[in-house]
Parts: sequence; structure tokens; C-alpha cells
Amino acid sequence: MDYKKEHWTRLLQNCCSNGDDVKEYLNLTDDETDRINKISEQYPMCINHYYLSLIDPEDPEDPIRKMSIPSGWELSDGGEPDTSGEASNTVILGMQHKYDQTALILSTNMCAMFCRHCFRKRLVGLSDDEIAGHLGEMEEYVRSHLEISNVLISGGDAFLNSNQRIIEYLDRFIDIPHLDLIRFGTRTPVVLPQRITTDPELQQILEEYNRRKQIYVITQFNHPREVTEEAREAIRTLQRTGIVIKNQTVLLKGINDDPVVLGCLLKKLTACGIVPYYIFQCRPVRGVLNHFQVPLKVGSIIVEEAKAMQNGQGKCIHYAMSHPTGKIEIIGQLGEDEMLFKYHQAKNPAEIGRMFTVAVEDAQCWLDMDLN
Repeated sequence: MDYKKEHWTRLLQNCCSNGDDVKEYLNLTDDETDRINKISEQYPMCINHYYLSLIDPEDPEDPIRKMSIPSGWELSDGGEPDTSGEASNTVILGMQHKYDQTALILSTNMCAMFCRHCFRKRLVGLSDDEIAGHLGEMEEYVRSHLEISNVLISGGDAFLNSNQRIIEYLDRFIDIPHLDLIRFGTRTPVVLPQRITTDPELQQILEEYNRRKQIYVITQFNHPREVTEEAREAIRTLQRTGIVIKNQTVLLKGINDDPVVLGCLLKKLTACGIVPYYIFQCRPVRGVLNHFQVPLKVGSIIVEEAKAMQNGQGKCIHYAMSHPTGKIEIIGQLGEDEMLFKYHQAKNPAEIGRMFTVAVEDAQCWLDMDLN
């Protein structure tokens, strides 16, 4: 089926939410179907037919499949629901202020596809307990904190809000003098590009508000096969509105933990005008721990080899982790056991730029809390 002109709302309404919905396409056995149904009761499943069509049904190791179809390991023990300290940074229900310059808003708990590696598995598709509701209080908070220079509207997926809701957010923040820009965190260019290409009203909204203040879209392409013609058209559509598009890739075992695959992805992104700026270490959240995580020593080698394939535009990435204490850049190994790290951003502003070493074990995928 040609999904290029299929309206995004129909694709979303007909998304697959259990094993029975994908059984025929993926040639699942009854046991596999039942297993997916059981997992999706705890960690919901949502995959629209466009993204489903990117899966090779004959390949059980297909990377698109791994990112979107529930697997038994999700019910294994270990991990924490919040590995970045989001609860401790919440200043208003739905708004976090961890770094001086940024106010982060959890605008919705919905996505166009529920990623199996999601670090907010505690709320996506499940709970609206942490979701923004009091926009007036948020506007007042931002206006009274002159150090805030940008607002990041995230979720869930910010573009899963209605157009009217997006307008409400923009109306609240667009004219605040000390804001330099507004960011939207969305994976729709990847998993549901029709949200952008089949909605001229959204395009018009973004173009009009972008004339008043620069808007950035932060997306997440994780594999070269996600950079389809439909995705490219969504990117071109956003670019025509004057929006700047940047990408955050998550380093995922079995998905992109190969320097050739990762390097190819970065090259594809820069070729269509997307700026890749972070490769994130997968977080040890409950339901993700030890399945998608790549050891730090291995990850640093993969990232450096992928960077070596890039021209100058692709070399601006930072390999980093979103740690409770800050955004920590993973620089690389010093000798056999030690690794070098740097605070790219920090909850304590005095820590910004501090470099430090840690003795890292071969299988270690994360850093402890105490980094002094």
C-alpha cells in the first residue's frame, strides 16, 4: 500500500495495539502472539501501518521490528522507572527545570509508535499523572525566570497534540522576550511522517509562528532504513517553513551498534539537511535494562568509527548520557580500564565543563550516582 497520501489521523486510528493485530503480517505463532498480548498489557504497544510496513516480516532480527514490537525481555527484573531524576526536576506538574537555560514540558503521554527502548515507559501510553495541564502557571514560571532561553515541548510526542493545542503552547511562549527559540520533541518525521506531510494546517501554523521566533524540531532517527522517501518529504516540508531540524540517536544493541550502520545513518541525515547532535547511551530503565544497552567501552569505539566516516557536518555529534547529575559526554578510553567523561551540561552549573575519569568494567553500561 502507498502510505504517502494516507492521512495521518487514519493511520493513527488504525494502529496495531496487540499481537493479534500484527500476527498475519509478521507470521507469528499462537505462542508469540499470546506473549506480545501479555507484554502489551504492562507496556502498551502502538505501531501504525506505515512504520509496520518498514519491517521485513521474514527477519526476526529486523531492527525496525526490535524497536516497535514487544519482546519477552521487557518483563525481566531490574531497572528504575526514572533514571534521569525527572521527578526531582519537576517545578510544576508537567514542567521540568533541570538546566538553567531550558524548561522542559511533558505535553502528552501519547506517541505515534511506542518505542520499546523508551526511557519514559512509566508514562507513555499509560499515565497522564506527569502531563502538563496548567499552561498559565508554566507561562508565568518561564516569564519570571530570565535565565530560561528556550522551552522544549516534549512528551510522549509533541506533534501528537492537536493543532489547537500546539497553537496554545506557541501563543503562551512565542512572545516572551528572553526566549531565543522554542523546540518540539517529536519522532513523527520517523514513525509517522504523514503527520507533517498530510496536514497543511500544521504546516501553516509552524510557518507563521516561526516568523516570530525560531522553532526547532528535535527528532530521533535510529537506523538508516528509517530515512525513507516519506521521511525525507516530511523533513523537506518542515525545512520549507524555516524550521531547524536536529536529531538525537539512541545507541541500541542489535539496532545500530555497528559503526557502518551508525555511520550510514549519520551520512543520510546530513545529506537531507538534518543536524545530528547527540548519540545517547540507552538508559537503564525498567523494561529496557540490559537488552538495548551497549557497554560504554564498546559504544565509544563504535561512535568514533562512525564519526570517522563523516564530513565536517556529521562530526559535530556528542556521545552522551542523560545522567541524574547532568548531560555527560562520553569522550573515550584512557588506558585499559579508565574512561574520560565531561559534563556537557549539569544540574549544578558549577560542574559544567568538568572532566573526570572513571574506572569502567568491560560490561558496564551506566555510571553510578556519585561522580565526585
